[in-house]
Amino acid sequence: MPPPWAYVLIGGVAALCTYVAVFPIRRLAARVGFVAEPDQRRIHARITPYGGGLGMFAAFVVAVIVASRLAWFRELFSGSSEPLGVVLAALVIFAVGMIDDVRDVSAPAKMAGQVLAAMVLVFTGVTMFWFKIPFAGFWVLSPAFLPLLTALWVIVITNAVNLIDGLDGLAAGIVAIASGTLAVYGVHQMNSGYLPADNLGPLIASITCGVCIGFLPHNFNPARVFMGDAGALFLGLLMAVSTMVIGGRTTEVSGQTYFFFAPLFIPLFILGVPIADMAFAFIRRTAKRQGFHTPDKDHIHHRLLRLGHGQRRTVVILWAWTAVLSGFVLYPLYRPSGNAIIPFGIVVLGLLLYTLFHPGLRKEQEGVEEEREESQGHDLAQVSGFEANLTSPSVSGPSLSGPSLSSSPSLNHVPELHDVPSTLGLAGLPGLIAPHDPPGLADPSDVSAVEATEPVDQGLPGLLRGNGRAGATVGNPVNERRDGG
Repeated sequence: MPPPWAYVLIGGVAALCTYVAVFPIRRLAARVGFVAEPDQRRIHARITPYGGGLGMFAAFVVAVIVASRLAWFRELFSGSSEPLGVVLAALVIFAVGMIDDVRDVSAPAKMAGQVLAAMVLVFTGVTMFWFKIPFAGFWVLSPAFLPLLTALWVIVITNAVNLIDGLDGLAAGIVAIASGTLAVYGVHQMNSGYLPADNLGPLIASITCGVCIGFLPHNFNPARVFMGDAGALFLGLLMAVSTMVIGGRTTEVSGQTYFFFAPLFIPLFILGVPIADMAFAFIRRTAKRQGFHTPDKDHIHHRLLRLGHGQRRTVVILWAWTAVLSGFVLYPLYRPSGNAIIPFGIVVLGLLLYTLFHPGLRKEQEGVEEEREESQGHDLAQVSGFEANLTSPSVSGPSLSGPSLSSSPSLNHVPELHDVPSTLGLAGLPGLIAPHDPPGLADPSDVSAVEATEPVDQGLPGLLRGNGRAGATVGNPVNERRDGG
């Protein structure tokens, strides 16, 4: 049986190989134009090369070869087709993702590639043997159901990881935490006699964790390279394999220890964040009558960004959630009394997730804010219109465009000024028209009397012009206003 530190060693080899391999790959990708350009759907603001998935896959193959050469893992590779099956299935899913990165692949074609990778696993024996339903015992799987169940398992896990790959370092960090937790769980089960010594799951989980750790320095915000669909689907396949061969092959003794949840339910904890995000996406897009692969910006990480968190903080928050959920798996391993707190912890975490991230929350908040802004804008528009009515001239018509005083042959035109309602003078002609007869207007030919008595508004050009007399100028309605005028 391999010692625990042997798995750490293989994980370290995978991390080192990934870190080194990504440097030339990202330079080559930038040179040939294999890059992701910013657009409305993506969050990153600069051109970033793809190709991280290639470095991850290459490091995985190297780590498997190194493990096959070590005496501790000889039992895993001798006379077994499972390691080769995992490598071939990883190659299939990686090729599907790489083609999708180069040129978009339709959703049915991508699904077909995932089913093909699952069938490779089935034909090479990388499947679960049974699963335990709580309070219902063990169910041995019939060979007739294995292909369907394996395909569904691979599709769910790979798409969950692919959908969460929306921020720099998010998918790599979550998978690193989840796979590390699964490796610890598997090694503990092997040492306790609940897993056979030739189980491949802990080794695959250790390599997956190392690959993600080696990739994170290149991918954490700001990312220098993206893993693309090739890397996300590849990581999803490795997580599907390790969860199947660990959770689906644990003996009944483990079920008595973990009485509340079956070993196959462990992925729902360690991958709780991406699985919950995928479930929300399925419900949301089904309600909108959209295809499951229709992109949007309503994933959990998008909601955290809209709540005001930055990219780095959002990633760390979701890493923390994954670590907390993974703690529910590891804590009972070393403290059996911890089984008692698991039901209550699940309820609390479920309520928190629903309260913070359920699909309708942010829309309701945004709707209230939009209504408030619209109401404020409407009030401002009313106030502005009222002020405009107070300050803009409202007098028009024949009373202002008729004959001027200078051309009047008699006094008949003078009373017409006093026939204009005083409210018009208050609205647009302050001080021009008095509510009573101006004193001293005895001779209509004496324009200076009119000029001295009543200021002329600048909005009445020509009212006191046209007679050719000097001194008939337009006055200032503010400075020349008289008391009582």
